[in-house]
Amino acid sequence: MDAQTQFRFARREDVPLILHFIEALADYEHMRGEVVADEKLLEEWIFERQKAEVIFALEAEKEVGFALFFHNFSTFLGRAGIYLEDLFVLPEHRGKGHGKALLKKLASIAVDRGCGRLEWCCLDWNKPSIDFYLSLGAQPLGDWTLYRAAGDTLQNLAKQSDTTE
Repeated sequence: MDAQTQFRFARREDVPLILHFIEALADYEHMRGEVVADEKLLEEWIFERQKAEVIFALEAEKEVGFALFFHNFSTFLGRAGIYLEDLFVLPEHRGKGHGKALLKKLASIAVDRGCGRLEWCCLDWNKPSIDFYLSLGAQPLGDWTLYRAAGDTLQNLAKQSDTTE
């Protein structure tokens, strides 16, 4: 049975709740040790610098899931898209349609804003999520590999000389 999902955008006073959801997602993904975000950083980057947005899924006026997203840009489409960084529904509220409702809401936001696409990544081992995304008609991009420069690698890359050899 699907619960009626309501939505609301996060406000500055929700920073502790946003961090709670991030930590719960990290626990689920067995990556808690990688979380360095704290309330101060989240407040700065989400609310002061406005580099990301958060929407909550609510059941009976209680936050049961969240999605953190930001705009990217497609040169081929010539317009922005939405990149979904994180989507998480608390385990005790799964199976009620909240995850699907969050994705539908994000798709609606993307369409309303004139975006050309909605994209996200999923861990290869997360079969329940992969099956869920496929059931919605989402397609994996098999010809693409995600690359990342972070931490010391990012710092070293930034310090490299601009001169060519």
